[in-house]
Amino acid sequence: MHCVRKVTEDLYWIGGNDRRLALFENIHPIPRGVSYNSYLLLDEKNVLFDTVDWSICRQFLENIHGVIGDKTIDYMVINHVEPDHAASIEEVLLRYPDVKIICTEKAQLFMRQFGFNIDGRVIVVKEGDTMSFGKHEVVFVTAPMVHWPEAMVTYDKKDGILFSADAFGTFGALDGKLFNDEVDFKRDWIDDARRYYTNIVGKYGPHVQTLLKKASTLDIKIICPLHGPVWRNDLAYFIDKYDKWSRYEPEEKGVLIVYGTMYGNTEAAANYLATKLVEKGITNVAMYDVSKTHVSYLISETFKYSHLVLASVTYNLNIYPPMHDYLIDMKALNLQKRTVSLIENGSWAPQSGKLMRELLGKMKEMTILDNEISLSSSLKEENASSIDDLADSIIASI
Repeated sequence: MHCVRKVTEDLYWIGGNDRRLALFENIHPIPRGVSYNSYLLLDEKNVLFDTVDWSICRQFLENIHGVIGDKTIDYMVINHVEPDHAASIEEVLLRYPDVKIICTEKAQLFMRQFGFNIDGRVIVVKEGDTMSFGKHEVVFVTAPMVHWPEAMVTYDKKDGILFSADAFGTFGALDGKLFNDEVDFKRDWIDDARRYYTNIVGKYGPHVQTLLKKASTLDIKIICPLHGPVWRNDLAYFIDKYDKWSRYEPEEKGVLIVYGTMYGNTEAAANYLATKLVEKGITNVAMYDVSKTHVSYLISETFKYSHLVLASVTYNLNIYPPMHDYLIDMKALNLQKRTVSLIENGSWAPQSGKLMRELLGKMKEMTILDNEISLSSSLKEENASSIDDLADSIIASI
């Protein structure tokens, strides 16, 4: 049984949802599942925009047949060749042997690397090329490293639709609600959207900025991403988020405290600092245990807040391993432009503060406040004034 939604008079969403998958890319937890979006345009020529992950291929094929019946697909536009969107290409080719694939040169190379038999079926396009399918004329816009090098986006001039590939995507199954105005995005979706962007695309901020500049020249009325809701109003809200994230500017002035603790002593110091900040009027404070929180959530929150406090026990004369992994991910995902405070703890040779400072020094435009706190085993009365001073320094920098 097919299950589709109309996007416009001529365009159908024919994707599906995977609520069984535990880890996206076998790394990132997705407790709310994920959608795989594909779109079918009916015109003088029928055009499929991207396919879906293998896990929902059966539903996808039923959806195609439910929309076009025994008619054929003339063209298949492949904006992105990552397997969660391209795995079903060969199934389409088997059922619609006359279909032509439209993609970039590098996308063609990647399809061959994945073993797809596409000989004689590919039309290679480059930046600015156009193609008419009848009433609808589209222009192809390259988007390399958003977030793979072969990626492009496709703009339908007639209806102002941007098929945005992985840009403007988000984790989360759609639950029947396709459009952004059918959900409370700011309440229920923005955290998943930020976590998707920061962990999947976050490293490539300059490339996203390039795409945003290209998109600003187009009269975009609808954004059709490959994951998550379709945007048909309030586009400026989500575009502004992408602009901030890709410039590595914090969304909010606030303090994120991430602590690594073995027996609760470092946690106690972090909690004492949080209490002092709130008492002094900074209520936008969030705290996470680095050992209990998946790093994808930590990265998302780090992109969100302007100020970061890292509190780490010393472990084998090094940074506590989960804290070290978090810092490595921060560097790998190009995090920058944050103000950071450090708290170290150690029973005989505290080292974590110095080592965290060294790692942070390898990141761009990171301001590290001078009054680092070093604890010997546990928080004591004599440390209280130092933490109070650190809270004052954080507030002054905010």
